[in-house]
Amino acid sequence: MNALTLNNITKTFNEFTAVDMLSLDVPEGSIYGFIGPNGSGKTTTIRMIMNILHPDSGDIQILGSPRGSIDNDMVGYLPEERGLYKKMKIRELLQFYGQLKTGHGVLTDVDFWLEKLDLTDWGNKKVEALSKGMSQKVQFIATVVSHPKLVILDEPFSGLDPVNTDVLLQAMLELQKNGSTVIFSTHDMATAEKVCDYVFMIHKGKKVLDGTLHDIQDKYGSDTLRIRCDNKPSGLDRIAGVDKVHDFGQSQELRIAPGSNPQEILKNLMKDNTVLSFELMKPSLHDIFVRIAGAEEVDHV
Repeated sequence: MNALTLNNITKTFNEFTAVDMLSLDVPEGSIYGFIGPNGSGKTTTIRMIMNILHPDSGDIQILGSPRGSIDNDMVGYLPEERGLYKKMKIRELLQFYGQLKTGHGVLTDVDFWLEKLDLTDWGNKKVEALSKGMSQKVQFIATVVSHPKLVILDEPFSGLDPVNTDVLLQAMLELQKNGSTVIFSTHDMATAEKVCDYVFMIHKGKKVLDGTLHDIQDKYGSDTLRIRCDNKPSGLDRIAGVDKVHDFGQSQELRIAPGSNPQEILKNLMKDNTVLSFELMKPSLHDIFVRIAGAEEVDHV
């Protein structure tokens, strides 16, 4: 069974179409990444799933039932706009949220998640004493403490440092192991590559990618060369067969023109540079994102 099915949903605001005839199937038990530039329709889609906004047309099913008839306690939602009662103590706050959802005490679950997210020592402190990253982890616990079957996280890694990002990723994998389906939106392509079973990309309200990372990359083929040289390589964009150059400082990625021979490119590259490593590879999710969305838009993400 699919945890979520979107069938040709459309949402407009006056003359602007935010989501355009979007269909999507999210398998139960998967981790599903929503990606796309700012303003592409990610949050609007999530808000329709959560019944905050209503689609102009199309229908939504959650766990096999129409969205309007599903028990909200089966869905956990972390919105992009965070909000916690700052004067409450953290453990009391989380018990309060858990009881609202389940109707019974959740202290054991609260303590489990506080330990899981390295917050045990903060349980008796007030929310106002927390850093931004800690507050984000507390709100994550509030989202999942009631054991929802479907967890939807809108930009859960925004503002987190790498250590706390990894902690949250491990928590998401824990949810999946315990039977929950996790949907999250992100601008972090590397994170999506690491953890997602499936990736969906929306651009200007339309679905442009949907599938496993392997399937998505296969559509583009092995058209990328990653190189490292002992100095700053020169003249890369003038080498025959090189369509585009991405310079990452210590390494470079060269997009190969269709029909070009990678060995010929390497031969020309070695005329003016000492090559330390040379790898033919499929494009990264970041590169695919840029190809679809355009570098100008990605610069503003």
